Amino acid sequence: MKETLITAAIGTNGKEAAVGGVVAVLGSSISAFLGGWDITLQLLIYAMIADYVTGVLGAIKNKNVNSEVMFWGGVRKSVILLVVGLAVMLDQLMGNDSPVFRTLALYFYIGREGISILENFGHLGIAYPAFFKQIMEQLNERGNQSGKL
Repeated sequence: MKETLITAAIGTNGKEAAVGGVVAVLGSSISAFLGGWDITLQLLIYAMIADYVTGVLGAIKNKNVNSEVMFWGGVRKSVILLVVGLAVMLDQLMGNDSPVFRTLALYFYIGREGISILENFGHLGIAYPAFFKQIMEQLNERGNQSGKL
């Protein structure tokens, strides 16, 4: 019984224990850098995954899969997490008891990921409420107008 508990906790050999320890340290360090594993960060991570997956599916459907675009999409997601980590440090520097800059960064990027997911739904032919379509068209028009400066 005692052996079974130990084996379940650390694995059957030293390699499993070492890998588990490294994963635990990395996960804890990344979570601390990002200000903790709260629901807002979870939403951002899940939205980033959904955006990436729906983007890849849209590219497959439209037969324009490009590994360089996929690579830079992944880099963009990593930079977003870096910005969140820097916002956490800025909160600490400012002595904020509540994570003001982190929260702003998270909400901003959650919104951007949401817009991107809706765009990907359009590429996939997935229907969504008409008011979302109107908002997307307005954003597209504003983006085109600002590009003409």
